[in-house]
Amino acid sequence: MPIRKPNFEPPFNVVRASHVELAVRDLARSRAFYVDCLGYLVSAEEPDALHLRAVEERNHHSIVLRQAKEPQARALGFKVASEEDVERAASWFRARNLPVSFPEVPYQGRTLRTADPSGMPLDFYFKMDQAERMLQRYAAYQGARIQRIDHINCFTPDVQASYDFYADLGFKLTEYTETDGADPKLWAVWLHRKGNVHDLAFTNGRGPRLHHIGVWTASPLDILHICDVMATSGYLANMERGPGRHGISNAFFLYIRDPDGHRIELFTSDYLTVDPDLEPLRWSLDDPQRQTLWGHPAPKSWFEEGSEFAGLAVHAPVLEARPVVAR
Repeated sequence: MPIRKPNFEPPFNVVRASHVELAVRDLARSRAFYVDCLGYLVSAEEPDALHLRAVEERNHHSIVLRQAKEPQARALGFKVASEEDVERAASWFRARNLPVSFPEVPYQGRTLRTADPSGMPLDFYFKMDQAERMLQRYAAYQGARIQRIDHINCFTPDVQASYDFYADLGFKLTEYTETDGADPKLWAVWLHRKGNVHDLAFTNGRGPRLHHIGVWTASPLDILHICDVMATSGYLANMERGPGRHGISNAFFLYIRDPDGHRIELFTSDYLTVDPDLEPLRWSLDDPQRQTLWGHPAPKSWFEEGSEFAGLAVHAPVLEARPVVAR
C-alpha cells in the first residue's frame, strides 16, 4: 500500500471536476427528474440532448443528458488552468500511448478527449460558454437547491493503479480506506484538486464504471427537503441510501438514482484541504463508522451497481476484500 507524497509540479494543471455526460433512454423522463424534481436549470435543450447547470455555476453546463438506446456514462470532464495546459495534457497522454483527439464539443472550447490506462473516458478543456449565475436569484431555487458539481466517484478494478496514475497528475490524497493486516491494500481513495475532500474518488469494484457524481448543496436542510419532495412526487423508490453523515469526508449525504439508474450524491459539509502538508486520513475497511459516522452500513446495490462507460469492458477487481453490507 504505497501512499505517495503529493506531486506539486504536475505535467499540466487540472483545476477541478467540471461535468459529466450521461446517455439516457427517455430525455423527457430525465428532464422531469433533473429539472422538475431536483431543480437543475436548463442551459440548452435540443431534440436529443439537455445541458444542465446548478444555481452557482457560471459554466454553461455540469451535466449533459443525451438520448440513447442504453444508459451509459460517456465522458468525465475536467477544467484545466489554461489553453497551454490542454496542449500539455495532449502531449503527456500521447507520450504514454493513450488516445488523443480533439472533437467538436458543443458549448466548449478546444477539448482534449483521452482516457486513463483503464480506458475511462476523460475530457480536458479550458474554456466553456458562460451562463448567468443564479446564486442570488433565490426565486429560481427549486428541489434540492443544488449549488454546483463537486466530485466524481468511479469503480476501479485496481485502486492502487488508479491512485498512482492520478497522483502523477497532481491529484492529492485526503482520505483512504485500506485492509488491515501485515500487507494492507488500498480499497478506496479520495483525491482533490480544488481544495476540499475530493474531485475524484475510486472505489474497489467491477470497473471501470461510474459510481456517482457528487453535487453540492448549501446545507443539510436542502438534502432533508429533497427527501420530502421525492417521497411525495413519485420518486420514493429513487432514494437509495441516506440521508446520513459519512465518516469519510464528514459530509452529510443522500444517494439517489435517476430514471436510468445513474447515481447522484447530494453532498455538503466536508472540509478544507488546501494546506500543502495535509496528512491523509486512514480508515480501516472494517470500521463501521467509515461509511457512515452513525454506523449504518450501505446497501448491497451501493457496492455492486454503477454506470458502464460506452464501449468499455468491465473487469473484476484484483482485491477481493469486502466491506460491511446492509442486509
